[in-house]
Amino acid sequence: MKTMKKILKIPLFLGFGLFLLTSNVRGQDPNYSQWLNAPIYYNPAFTGLNTGIRARFSARDQWPSLPVDFRTCYFSLDMGDRNFPGSGGIGLLINRDNEGIGFIRNLSAGLSLSVRIPIAANLICQVGLKGSVVQKWMNWNDFVFSDQLSAKYGNIYNTMLTPPDNQQRFFPDFGAGGVLQFMNHRGNVTGTAGFSVDHIFQPDESFMSTVKAPISRKYVGHFDCILSIGRSYSPAQETGKGFDDPLRINPGVLYQNQNGMSTLQIGINMLKFNIYLGGYFRASNVNVTSTTLMVIAGYRYIITDGLNLKFMYSYDIPVSRTYQGTGGAHEISLILEFRGLKINARNHFSTCSAEDGPDRKRTYLECSPF
Repeated sequence: MKTMKKILKIPLFLGFGLFLLTSNVRGQDPNYSQWLNAPIYYNPAFTGLNTGIRARFSARDQWPSLPVDFRTCYFSLDMGDRNFPGSGGIGLLINRDNEGIGFIRNLSAGLSLSVRIPIAANLICQVGLKGSVVQKWMNWNDFVFSDQLSAKYGNIYNTMLTPPDNQQRFFPDFGAGGVLQFMNHRGNVTGTAGFSVDHIFQPDESFMSTVKAPISRKYVGHFDCILSIGRSYSPAQETGKGFDDPLRINPGVLYQNQNGMSTLQIGINMLKFNIYLGGYFRASNVNVTSTTLMVIAGYRYIITDGLNLKFMYSYDIPVSRTYQGTGGAHEISLILEFRGLKINARNHFSTCSAEDGPDRKRTYLECSPF
């Protein structure tokens, strides 16, 4: 019975597999609903934007109601220290995803570097580069083609199709981007705006030597800001553990364009009493527009002064008919932050700096309070 179920699932994936193997295909990257919890994935200039160390993990299960759901995992670790050359940061990125029911898998691992350019007291620019090694592999024996099937006995024949030249591919991949970080004089409004390009040299991911399948460049534009409403009456290291922090509202927008597909994601997230609540609306356009509503909830646990653990969950609710019956998408994120951690005492910058009055000496931005 188990084998028959697997055979019944395979025809759904068959057309997709043949299309990959025999056509000039340009793929599209996986997307994360919680894009602000995977910032380096979208723009390497976020590397070391804030001082300290951040470890981020995201896992996404898209279209779980279908037998061909897409699963992706992402991990990043980055450190910002103003004693680094260029006063930026360094990061590690790992991303893994499967296409369909896992017959084709992708794994990328890379490093990101950033350079910090102070423009004004309350305005910073960072430029980042990312270099990755990508492994793409498949198992030809897992595929079942129509010429292998018998109407009476099922999968009993050998296919006449020629297997691909390679069932594994290794290739380098590069991306670049820039981010502006700003803060108003009072320090209650901070934000970022940026632009990035991924797959700059359009590496070939085809398994066939006679067919090219370059990865299309991905262009990303983004903006978000954090508004703090009210004042904090007790610092995080006291008994309040952040419960007396002001209400923080974080609207944001993400735009992506790759291979003729445009995606716009816009929404808001809020933090109060260490609880995150928010929602996003996403519209994707290829030939028709498809829409999705995303709801987000999470909790921030302040372990010690300067050490936070965040857990976030989001669910994508299909709105347009295109995605009806797919089951939407589940996504979780874990973020561990060591704020203000530095290599040695030479770092003279303070964190989350702002000026309270015109006679105060202003220092450069260091971190976002969200």
